[in-house]
Amino acid sequence: MEAEAARAAAAGIYPVDILEDDPERHWEAALAYYTTLREGMRPPVEFFSLPTGEQVKLEATSVCFCTVHRDEPQHKILVLVNPQDTKTVVAVYIKEFWWPTEDVLRTSDPAREGLMKVQSFGERIVLFILNVVIFGRLERNLDDGDMFFLPHSVKEQAKILWQDGAAVGFYTTKRKGSLCGDGTGACYLLPVFDTVFVRRTYRRQGLGMAMLQDFCETFREDEALGVSWPISPAMYQVCRKFLEAHPEERGRLWEVEPPGAWGQRGSIWLKVRQQQAQLPDCLPRCS
Repeated sequence: MEAEAARAAAAGIYPVDILEDDPERHWEAALAYYTTLREGMRPPVEFFSLPTGEQVKLEATSVCFCTVHRDEPQHKILVLVNPQDTKTVVAVYIKEFWWPTEDVLRTSDPAREGLMKVQSFGERIVLFILNVVIFGRLERNLDDGDMFFLPHSVKEQAKILWQDGAAVGFYTTKRKGSLCGDGTGACYLLPVFDTVFVRRTYRRQGLGMAMLQDFCETFREDEALGVSWPISPAMYQVCRKFLEAHPEERGRLWEVEPPGAWGQRGSIWLKVRQQQAQLPDCLPRCS
């Protein structure tokens, strides 16, 4: 099973390119496979090889179901976890094969390049892996004050950043008029740049700025745009560099709490100017 997935990857075939846009059918196939593991109906014993050379036995205790969308629990994927760290996903069961997580993030479609709107179920799985597995478990730096992202809503607009055949980042937006959350009738009063992530090896290349610029261009007709409060230190630096390079956007970008009424907005550019004005006073003490 693992060998078949490896041969498919070697041939330039990846899950996002071949998975039907049918979450229910995918769930049924994964559940059927899990049932065979749980009931011991899959002789001989199978193993999955980790990059370290360690082998993980494919059995019911080494797999679990993960919910792709926080608001639609029926949309699940079957994942294989590292026995030494059961919160770390090492493979995903798709199309009757176990695919390493890195292969789940790859594509053979040359049209997938740059920022692409998430539309299919396969792309939702890519978004989930980037968000929950890569960011949430592998590349999240708590010392830098990184935010924690929950699985995204199925209704949430998202774009994946594809580069050289791999998904390297994403951002999501809250649409103007969409509900602020479950159990509330309040709706967002402006489009909001909500969650953003770039893989560690692709940082410091201007990709965060490119996503923020794409967001601003997508909602060109809106007079005001939001960035979700609280803005992390890394995202604040992205906003600062972006506004320094694009003065025309300084009056449009606000740090906002939902739903984004005037009393829940703060000018990001004003915050930049205030911190810049305080910088000279800090220099003597820091030298």
